[in-house]
Amino acid sequence: MAAVLRGARYVCGRCYKRVAFAPVSTRSMASKTQVGFIGLGNMGNPMAKNLLKHGYPIIATDVFPESCKELQELGAQILDNPAEVADKADRIITMLPSSPNVIDVYTGPNGILKKVKKGSLLIDSSTIDPSVSKEMAAAAEKMGAVFMDAPVSGGVGAASSGKLTFMVGGAEQEFTAAKELLSCMGANVVYCGEVGTGQAAKICNNMLLAIGMIGTSETMNLGIRLGLDPKLLAKILNMSSGRCWSSDTYNPVPGVMEGVPSGNNYQGGFGTQLMAKDLGLAQNTATNTKTPVPLGSLAHQIYRMMCARGYASKDFSSVFQFLREEEGQ
Repeated sequence: MAAVLRGARYVCGRCYKRVAFAPVSTRSMASKTQVGFIGLGNMGNPMAKNLLKHGYPIIATDVFPESCKELQELGAQILDNPAEVADKADRIITMLPSSPNVIDVYTGPNGILKKVKKGSLLIDSSTIDPSVSKEMAAAAEKMGAVFMDAPVSGGVGAASSGKLTFMVGGAEQEFTAAKELLSCMGANVVYCGEVGTGQAAKICNNMLLAIGMIGTSETMNLGIRLGLDPKLLAKILNMSSGRCWSSDTYNPVPGVMEGVPSGNNYQGGFGTQLMAKDLGLAQNTATNTKTPVPLGSLAHQIYRMMCARGYASKDFSSVFQFLREEEGQ
């Protein structure tokens, strides 16, 4: 995920309302005009690289200058802050860690909305509270710009290979223009509805992902304790009704698969701290909508415990290791 922005502010007690958008500009397809990109962390960096590969000139910034060096060497123009990016580009993508970071990058003293051009298309691929997406959309509309939420699924590997899935919320008449850019970074670009629905889809997906990873880890651990070879057990699961993404694509047991974090001491991938954050978003929205999510609540508590036990920076599949340590092995 993108490098954590320092000094981000968070404002409580906001009131939100549904915003009806009208198209503010007509955008030509396949125009290789410059694109702004803000947030060059684990996800943002490879996403911006794929835009460069597709011929889009990139104007970028990140709170940590060292995160910009590689992209600059590839030809991107690096600026000091989001406002400067907005002054030069009328299509901007943001990829940030959390709701407070998004609020700061869009509405802060050097935020995008300080210098945004009328008719600009602003696409946020961060995973944040849907209500914050709606607030940013309303603020952008006041400046004559369009904001769309477009969180992603697929992780660092899919970001590097250009095979992300984008879940897009916003004005439907702007979806084609957004898809032009997002298709350079993803294999699937899905329109979900009004602003905030992309975030809703992402939060639901990640809650299921966490539950599935915990279930896979418990299952693999039990099988190993019963004397089964982990590779054999994974093979059986993946040809049976228990098959899932966590078992056949991202197995949490070291040595079962190559090219996944479990084979690299759980380094890289999607951090436990970020999973805990996303599960917190799911809990908040479940509370607000009076939706029972007992397994989601348990998953949230498990990942919060992991963060407190030193797993925060490890990939979320390290829940397998966490369970093994809990049993004293």
